[in-house]
Amino acid sequence: MPETAQIEGYPIMNKDKVDQPTVYQIKMLGKLDESWSGWFSGMAITLDGDTTTLTGGVADQSALRGILTKLWDLNLVLISATRI
Repeated sequence: MPETAQIEGYPIMNKDKVDQPTVYQIKMLGKLDESWSGWFSGMAITLDGDTTTLTGGVADQSALRGILTKLWDLNLVLISATRI
């Protein structure tokens, strides 16, 4: 059975999968085309009207923070960031 760790109020983390990226779906108001994918660590980019969605693996919380900072730098409005 894999070891798990839990901090009160946070979901259980499987220690056996710490080295695997977590998949996130990040939605923002604004339009980015697929040419931006490399700047966002190869995440898939999809458009739906005025909403752009980034989907892909994120190595850790620091990497997630870096992606969110890039959105901030581009003046895009964050709608949601969901771990899937």
